[in-house]
Amino acid sequence: MARKALILVEGHRSNGPLYIQAAKSLGLHPISLSRDPTQYDYLVSKKHEAIRVDTDSYDAMIEVCSRIQAMYDISGITGFTGLDESLYVTVANLCQYFGLPGPNPASIEHCCDKFIQREFLAESGVEMPAYRLAVNATEIEEAAAEIGLPVIIKPAIGSGSSGVRMCRNVEEVKEHTTYLLGGTHRWRSSPRILVEECAEGNSYSAQMMGNEMIGVTGNVFGPPPHFVYREFTYPAVLSDYEQKRIADISLRSLQALALGWGPANIEVRLTKRGPVVIEVNPRLAGDPQLVHLAHGVDLVREHIKLAIGDEWNLRRTRSHTAAVRFLVPDRDGTLEWTNSDSRAAAVPGVVEVKFYKQPNTPITLKGDYRDCIGHVIAVSPSGARTASILQHAVDLVSWSITPFSNR
Repeated sequence: MARKALILVEGHRSNGPLYIQAAKSLGLHPISLSRDPTQYDYLVSKKHEAIRVDTDSYDAMIEVCSRIQAMYDISGITGFTGLDESLYVTVANLCQYFGLPGPNPASIEHCCDKFIQREFLAESGVEMPAYRLAVNATEIEEAAAEIGLPVIIKPAIGSGSSGVRMCRNVEEVKEHTTYLLGGTHRWRSSPRILVEECAEGNSYSAQMMGNEMIGVTGNVFGPPPHFVYREFTYPAVLSDYEQKRIADISLRSLQALALGWGPANIEVRLTKRGPVVIEVNPRLAGDPQLVHLAHGVDLVREHIKLAIGDEWNLRRTRSHTAAVRFLVPDRDGTLEWTNSDSRAAAVPGVVEVKFYKQPNTPITLKGDYRDCIGHVIAVSPSGARTASILQHAVDLVSWSITPFSNR
């Protein structure tokens, strides 16, 4: 009998190893497909099988999966986005092609284009910030004036907050427009830009599996004008009424987009007029480990079980609070050294202290997820205790960045 394999399209610096570990625990042989496997540190060691393939090419993906099928029983296919959310469309199409469980490709495609996503949500009456689509500088400036400053300006397609900025005045609108349209931002297709009302209120992410809400994560960003995550806390501190309203708008969002298979996370702002949807992502959030630590629900494992057609279980086995703080430098330069990992890791309640960057690495801040150079994760039975543990550990972590020479 052929060995059962799980295909993983591309990788993810934190979730990738979790998927490989969970696949192996389920008796599956994980095989990663990537344009460049060496960009993921857990694949560089060659402990895990990885195949180099143009993941942008659907035909190339069918060909390599067909070759794998000749040697293995492909039980499921899933993947990660990186900066290209269209990879989820490829994953959905591959699942359909090979007769495997998976989401509806059309629903995923609608979700990956944020303007089309907004149009579907609007048709169903889902509460959102005001928005306009623009393709040139004139349309961006007109949309900003019509909506009213401040506005959020971002690419219609993308992830990780790449190219997303709050513009508080006309000068910032022009500056960011020049950045997006002047050749600096990397576009995978013709530029299409969303100009949106700046929704004020605390940020949350509803963690969904199928049509069931697992819980809500509280999100903290760094200072504007960019949207770089600084901290996630799960579960978020919410009243029963707030929790119910977030669950309601999240479920209505899934229905509007014809989603309902597999994981999704819905980013919501809790404004004075109630919750509004910022965006719907048809994938796990970047923090499934927090759900596992807090509630004992391994979302990665349960997602894999769903992808291979097995029965899944979201039953909670404990009630703790888990949080992650991302380590973000405040300037460009060369990362000379990092230390105190061991002292921070020794703090009771600390689960992980990790740096993504090695010493002597140049750091250029982008205003998105790439600014993070590491993280600290903590858990305890109470939210206040977890926050205290996390802060204590972060205070023990340090690094040095030497500014680039101007000469």
